[in-house]
Amino acid sequence: MAVSRFPKVEFLLSVAAPAQFPADSGAEVAFAGRSNAGKSSAINALAERKALARTSKTPGQTRLLNYFELEPGHRIVDLPGYGYAEAPPAEKRKWVPLINALRERESLRGLMLIVDARRGLRDEDLALIEWADPARRGVHVLLAKADKLNQAERAKLLRESRAMLGDTATAQVFSAHSGLGVKEAQGALDGLWETGSVRTAPRG
Repeated sequence: MAVSRFPKVEFLLSVAAPAQFPADSGAEVAFAGRSNAGKSSAINALAERKALARTSKTPGQTRLLNYFELEPGHRIVDLPGYGYAEAPPAEKRKWVPLINALRERESLRGLMLIVDARRGLRDEDLALIEWADPARRGVHVLLAKADKLNQAERAKLLRESRAMLGDTATAQVFSAHSGLGVKEAQGALDGLWETGSVRTAPRG
């Protein structure tokens, strides 16, 4: 039986206001993506858990910032999905100061952005990369659900995505369903935690 990369994963807390953030110490990486891009599935695959983050066919299920500790001092932060998430406008307005407060945390080392490979990078994704301040911290893009594309399509998407991102972020193809790119993504997560960058863009 394979030994889990993260044997002691645990849910820490849900944050609805900046005052509720955990201590600003250690290292954390935010996970974000358009609603239904496959963010929860990606978190589960990287943490090697079946139901750590809740998955749903209904967009917009993540309404708070959910913190998980994957190993001592190393956390991930599951952000609300953006795009067509079904949340009241008043609730969405509450997210803005919360997300902006997250960006100011010293412990936030990077952003893992999940993008549906069938749709590619969109303006909203690029805006989130800008929010993350790539001059200050690393950004790594998972082109998720890549098992839905053939090998030639994946290669074309990866080439075009990397050209679009330039030096602002690294990217790889990924599939939580098939396991494609999971090990590479775990390595990218390690790099973000440890150095705030992905030292070598995985050739997924």
